[in-house]
Amino acid sequence: MAKFANESGIQDVVLERAMQKAYLEYSMSVIVARALPDVRDGLKPVHRRILYGMQQLGLAPDKPHRKSARLVGDVMGKYHPHGDSSIYDAVVRLAQDFSIRYPLADGQGNFGSMDGDSAAAMRYTEVRMSKLATEMLRDINKDTVDFVPNFDEEDTEPAVLPSRFPNLLVNGAAGIAVGMATNMAPHNMNEVIDGTIAYIDDEDISLEELMKHIKGPDFPTGAFIMGKEGIVEAYKTGRGKLTVRARAEIEPYKSKHRIVVTEVPYQVNKAKVIEKIAELVKDKKLDGISDIRDESNRQGVRLVIELKRDANPNVVLNRLYKETQLQITFGIINLALVDGVPKELSLKELIHYYVEHQREVVTRRTEYDLAKAKARVHVIEGLKLAIDHIDEIIEIVRSFRTDDEIKAEFTKRFGLSDIQGQAILDMRIKRLSGLQVEKLEEEYRELLALIEALENILSHPKILDGKIKEELLEIKEKFGDLRRTVIARSEGEVEDIDLIDEEEVVVTLTNSGYIKRMPEGTYKPQHRGGQGISALNKKSDDFVTSLFITSTLDQILFFTDRGRVYKKLAYEIPAAGRNAKGTAIVNLLQLEDGEQVEFIVPISEVDDTDSLVLMTKFGYVKKTDIVEYQNIRKNGLIAIGLREGDSVVGGHQIKGGEDLMAVTRMGMCLRFQEADLRSQGRSAMGVIAIRPDEGDEVVSFVIPEENKTLAVISEKGYGKRTAIDEYKVQNRGGKGLLTYRVKEKTGALVSAKMLEEKDQMMMITEDGTIIRILAESVSCLGRATSGVKLMNIKDSRIVAVAEYIGEE
Repeated sequence: MAKFANESGIQDVVLERAMQKAYLEYSMSVIVARALPDVRDGLKPVHRRILYGMQQLGLAPDKPHRKSARLVGDVMGKYHPHGDSSIYDAVVRLAQDFSIRYPLADGQGNFGSMDGDSAAAMRYTEVRMSKLATEMLRDINKDTVDFVPNFDEEDTEPAVLPSRFPNLLVNGAAGIAVGMATNMAPHNMNEVIDGTIAYIDDEDISLEELMKHIKGPDFPTGAFIMGKEGIVEAYKTGRGKLTVRARAEIEPYKSKHRIVVTEVPYQVNKAKVIEKIAELVKDKKLDGISDIRDESNRQGVRLVIELKRDANPNVVLNRLYKETQLQITFGIINLALVDGVPKELSLKELIHYYVEHQREVVTRRTEYDLAKAKARVHVIEGLKLAIDHIDEIIEIVRSFRTDDEIKAEFTKRFGLSDIQGQAILDMRIKRLSGLQVEKLEEEYRELLALIEALENILSHPKILDGKIKEELLEIKEKFGDLRRTVIARSEGEVEDIDLIDEEEVVVTLTNSGYIKRMPEGTYKPQHRGGQGISALNKKSDDFVTSLFITSTLDQILFFTDRGRVYKKLAYEIPAAGRNAKGTAIVNLLQLEDGEQVEFIVPISEVDDTDSLVLMTKFGYVKKTDIVEYQNIRKNGLIAIGLREGDSVVGGHQIKGGEDLMAVTRMGMCLRFQEADLRSQGRSAMGVIAIRPDEGDEVVSFVIPEENKTLAVISEKGYGKRTAIDEYKVQNRGGKGLLTYRVKEKTGALVSAKMLEEKDQMMMITEDGTIIRILAESVSCLGRATSGVKLMNIKDSRIVAVAEYIGEE
């Protein structure tokens, strides 16, 4: 028990309760009044007071800069009595283009650097509002927000700013309160405004649809976000972890290599990164580095790391990501004040509260403008009446001594209000000219039209929302810019193997489900008509069904007879020798009982706007956004709905605008446009592309290209090339054109490829023999021909063909 003296004497207080009460009041003060941003304008009190203080001082973007000390003193004396250093630190942050995505202060002088250099003292620097900051305060003088007394109740300050753009999402926020913290990532202005408009149009919009507009955080320092899982989690729950990685390129340099870093993760101190690398090299924890230099300048960051002659640059870069802040984890905590209460918010909730704030701002502004317009109409109506009865008005003015007597007589004679009477008394004699009367009439008509428009806004929520969208689009047009941070595919836990040297490899899959990877150089080109060399020590009843050339770092999509898709990176396929049978694919993929892989599609670098087009042997085609195949679980995903007996025979990653070609076993070919296809979900069955005759089926699916030829290969080793302009574009659903005359000696077609003369083809027979020939050695003939012998086959048949793009 503690005793406290007061005016009435001594009061007994339980010390524990007194401490709890005092600490709780302190905690709430820090949470509400200092550390957390308001969900409506995204500002902490200190930032709000700085921006309002700049407006009050007249520090507009078109006015000269003023000393920072003047602003800090004014804000501290009027609104924020917490010390000048906290205010100046906040001013500095608002002006740093590497700390805030869209700066709200325009600084002149030394405002610090990414190397941790502090800003010059406030007496040396100058500041004013940025052009964007004026949008935070626009219409604040139109009763759009509440004003509250300042700390000493001698002045007032805004409780929140109008914030005509979603500042909390656009610029993010960070703060440590008592028992809680916020760490909100910045975003791209264009994306956020598009997402906000999408929400206004449909308040039941799903997170998936919202993320088509707002793809993820966009840091002022650029760099890469590795994977979308953390983004989705943060947008769904308000919390998530992002892996942010520096942008680094490996360049050849003086018979060696060097790593050049041009973007670092958000809030990383570049100078400390250099110190850490030097320390690791000194302690022999990081090998392969011979020199490190900081060549950064006004154009941007440039950190050069020179490597030793025998160093593997991929491994060194991987170690740098592991051991230094060239890769960091950014923890998102979307905590903000909602009606003065801290709350963790999802992406949709953040947009919801902002939109509700804007509806209130626009409503209050409209009511203000409406009241002002009606007041002016009231005055003009009085002036018009006075002009119409000007002689009587003059007589009244001359007959009475005081203004009150005159206005009373106006009311008695014409029914004018006190305000109208005062306006008549203040009217100048020149208002009686014909031109002035016309202007008054014109103003009156304009005001009536304005009043009607303002009343429409207030009475129709859709018109009000349309006004909000219109003003958001104006800001987007004026201040929007390109995304800086790239959202890249996640590579999971970074290991040396994830960054192995990229090289071309040959991948084969057999009928019995054995797969292997071999160096592309295993098979050298041979002359047309050769016998080839052995590529498989196979079981007597096994044969190769798929053969393709890809990069070790490309994704491989495996499509099964059940319409499911699995994914591996090419280097994850075990390497094997030329005569080895390979690894059973059931040991590589988590296939269901009885499920078999029927087709493989290699996928290179993925853009979110790309599509994946699949073709089945029955002639059905389906286009799906490729992003739907990016997060494939280990146990696979549904890829396509297959009709009974149908299977996938081909697939391509496309950008859009291409033509597509389906080639059948009996030599028919149909060329159609990708634009004829609409995107469908993964489980869709697709639409008909070509209708094969009974007993025929699609064997190849290619993309025609200018200056290339269509090469077709039959099962008995015959083939040819045909100029692509011999195939006119047709509508989907037909039988196509003849592209190969199938005979008994040639056998049916097994494959078709698009080739230039410098390209090469690799063919494999069911007994495992491979031949690699130059495309230029294959005759270029018309459509209705059977071609020439490409491979000398005795007791076997060709089962798969791959193309190698480019010269040896």
